[in-house]
Amino acid sequence: MANPEKQKAKEPEIIDTTGGPDSSDHESDSDGEQHGQAGVAGESSVPSTSNSSKKKKKKKSKAKKLLPNDGIPQAVVDQVLDKVKAEGGPASLEVNAENVREALKQMRIMDVVQGKAGIGGLNKKDMGEHKFWATQPVPQVGEGPAVEDGYIEPSKPCEEVRQEPYPLPKDFEWSTLDMNDPAQTKEVYDLLSLNYIEDDHAAFRFQYSAEFLAWALKPPGYHKEWHVGVRVSSNKKLVAFISGVPLTLRVRKHVIDVSEINYLCVHKKLRSKRLAPVLIKEVTRQCHLKGVFQAIYTAGVVIPTPVSVCRYYHRLLNIPKLVNTRFCFVPRNMTLARMIRINKLPSATSIRGLREMEDKDIVAVTHLYTEYMKRFDMVPLFDIEEIRHQFMSGRGEGEDPENGKITDFFSFYSLPSTVIGNTVHPTLEAAYLFYYASTAGLGDAEDQDQILKNRLMALIGDAAIVANNANFDVFNALTLMDNMPILQDLKFGLGDGFLNFYLYNWRTAQLAGMIGEGGVPAGRGIGVVML
Repeated sequence: MANPEKQKAKEPEIIDTTGGPDSSDHESDSDGEQHGQAGVAGESSVPSTSNSSKKKKKKKSKAKKLLPNDGIPQAVVDQVLDKVKAEGGPASLEVNAENVREALKQMRIMDVVQGKAGIGGLNKKDMGEHKFWATQPVPQVGEGPAVEDGYIEPSKPCEEVRQEPYPLPKDFEWSTLDMNDPAQTKEVYDLLSLNYIEDDHAAFRFQYSAEFLAWALKPPGYHKEWHVGVRVSSNKKLVAFISGVPLTLRVRKHVIDVSEINYLCVHKKLRSKRLAPVLIKEVTRQCHLKGVFQAIYTAGVVIPTPVSVCRYYHRLLNIPKLVNTRFCFVPRNMTLARMIRINKLPSATSIRGLREMEDKDIVAVTHLYTEYMKRFDMVPLFDIEEIRHQFMSGRGEGEDPENGKITDFFSFYSLPSTVIGNTVHPTLEAAYLFYYASTAGLGDAEDQDQILKNRLMALIGDAAIVANNANFDVFNALTLMDNMPILQDLKFGLGDGFLNFYLYNWRTAQLAGMIGEGGVPAGRGIGVVML
């Protein structure tokens, strides 16, 4: 992790970014079998204004003609636009029809997966014809909300699990990657650097470092067999990869052992080989052999069936560079100089006693983390060694200067992106908010929510300052944990990227992400930060 190192905005600024995942970056025509983490750009559907329908001889109902491809009437979009502009604030400068339509489309998708609406205008390739996922133990589209939590398929004894690897296309062979071998770690790095998640405009691509991958893929108790690769038989070149790491996950009141699946990547020239479904089945088989029958994963695309969806927010730091790389744009009625001035951060942090975490803090941080995470519905359970692994690589802690007691901690990690084709700025340095906790969230006072918000404003505000002082270009966060009440006031702008959360072989009701669910405030359903 990278070193983690109060300001207000009336409304969120809509940031039209261009960096994020595209489904084609994993496996073309693969029904969306992606497990990679989403970046910062979504795909918008814009209503057609052409008169081409008049030229068609097919008869269409009047209702059909009035709806764009995504089924969201333009009148609804216009109504939302008018409301935002009437309220004013930074959002009114940048909001546009595409932003609004994408947000409405995502909410409509969630209605479908919860069984509250039919498929309707949704692209059937997106939601209705996932041939691979139809064979897997995941909630299927239209099932409706889960009545009770539990597995979909029961676990089985090891001897009943398939013992042989799944067959690969001719000329390819399986390979178990040893992440303790620098040469093999570099092979994974090279594959991801050139072939992993890109945005729709092919402007940005995640650039996981070899050190980052070693940290992410080797937590305490990891299994090297869950680092699954595919090589060309003739020259042993690594051309595909998927990984799993063990995780103890609490989903509401149930504690389950899961594998955290990530980094599914297939070489661009081999997308037609349909390797993604085979990779998923093989890593699943390896997990079953270890007695693990549930998994958690995320994707920027919608496949059967999200348990929650979160949205990206971005705190702009190095604005000239972000504009130059087209990560964001100068809003109408604003100059670059004014945009820089509005987003300027102090050089010094505000919390007394803020310092880097040390080994002596592990026990206290573990206790604080454990207690604080009880606030959320789905969280990883970390023991002392896991806390040491997760947080001692980067570090940033708050300490009461009077008695030395750990009162808060925050962390963020560094995940740069390659800026494709930009010779002036070839790399975008992005910091991502990771886990945090505060004793301000452990009380039960009447105004406890406001007490916590005030503390997190200072805590995460200082995190942004540390990131800025460490020369990051942008500080990213999702609508999870307790982020929602503070993002706007800390001048995080609303991004156009979404991250869907999935559980494999586990059924539960929807969890509160970018919107509240079942009386749980937005964000509080998700306490998992995927790398």
